[in-house]
Amino acid sequence: MSYADQVFVNMCKGILENGTSTEGEKVRPKWEDGTFAYTIKQFGVVNRYDLSKEFPAITLRRTPIKTATEELLWIWQRKSNNIHDLNAHIWDSWADEDGSIGKAYGYQMSVKHQYPEGMMDQVDRVIYDLKNNPYSRRIMTNIYVHQDLHEMNLYPCAYSMTFNVTKRPGEDKLVLNSILNQRSNDILAANAWNVAQYAVLTHMMAQVADMQVGEFVHVIADAHIYDRHVPMIKELIGREQYPAPKFWLNPEVYDFYDFTPEDVKLIDYQYGEQITNIPVAV
Repeated sequence: MSYADQVFVNMCKGILENGTSTEGEKVRPKWEDGTFAYTIKQFGVVNRYDLSKEFPAITLRRTPIKTATEELLWIWQRKSNNIHDLNAHIWDSWADEDGSIGKAYGYQMSVKHQYPEGMMDQVDRVIYDLKNNPYSRRIMTNIYVHQDLHEMNLYPCAYSMTFNVTKRPGEDKLVLNSILNQRSNDILAANAWNVAQYAVLTHMMAQVADMQVGEFVHVIADAHIYDRHVPMIKELIGREQYPAPKFWLNPEVYDFYDFTPEDVKLIDYQYGEQITNIPVAV
């Protein structure tokens, strides 16, 4: 069975059985009808996935890998903060009349900073260091920029990626590991999506730097299930599980800026029925 399914089910059970409720407390999110969106939450959830063994796509329901990859590239490759550059409608609720989500996500990735080697944005710095300074302990991005928060329509949830290189005994090729830090994660709507996205990113960066993939670690400060999602989660984690799909990344692409969603595939992907009409708190 899929290891990602096991991690997901255990995480959900842990939140439901041991989490704390925010019902009646002062919370920010609201449902479309104006009522407060309460959660059952757990602090400090850490999930580890060995990408060299299998790709972490849950089979309980389908993760649309091309759409997830498109959003990832919208942020990391196109460095855009405008929904008109994105085919999916994920960000529509947070966009202004011009389509902008403010100085968030892709905008922060586009900002150039001064380094000893010259002016680079965060993505280009990661690629430069992976190729030139692979054992650096400083290969990371951070888009939670306090001076710009007041101009963001949504504070970044997935705000930091750290890359760390190791080597397996007896092998010459380096191994790329990564950590995704999230301040907040909506388990039903976004967890499987984020895990798949940043696993794809790790594969892409490894290929660009001529490395193997290693571990992907997902650190969540506030892992929560919304009150209206609880019945859906309970039904989801009780479903049949299938073997993990095989991951394919176009082996002909070595420039990060040449990747497209078509360069990513999940092969032999079996999954359960999709959950539709998931209410989203804003």
